[in-house]
Amino acid sequence: MSDREDAASSRFKCSVSERACFEAGIKMATIYHQFVGTPFCARNVADLERTIAECIRVQPYVEDAKVTIRGNTGNKEDQYSYTSLTGDMIDAAVTIAMDGTRVVAEMRFDKELDYPLMFISSVEKI
Repeated sequence: MSDREDAASSRFKCSVSERACFEAGIKMATIYHQFVGTPFCARNVADLERTIAECIRVQPYVEDAKVTIRGNTGNKEDQYSYTSLTGDMIDAAVTIAMDGTRVVAEMRFDKELDYPLMFISSVEKI
């Protein structure tokens, strides 16, 4: 670990697993709060998925990030034809790896709850 990582770690009064879950939550919140409202259309949906995932991958402890945008992406028929990203369109998975712990967090629209739910789907020692 670098001095900077040691300094950051010293500020957390929790287990490594708890911190990894915290880090995963930050990434999930970034996906939702940074990108909801982004305009796009069918022509550039793959670019937006890739951009969101790459923005998450540069953050601390991210091992992997995958984003899929579901639903009606709309065709660009004229200057006023586009879709704005909403939380119910986002399927995302982020993997955090730190100090021997791997956490996977996911976000997807939960029909039963009628809500774009973010949750921890696995925590494991590596």
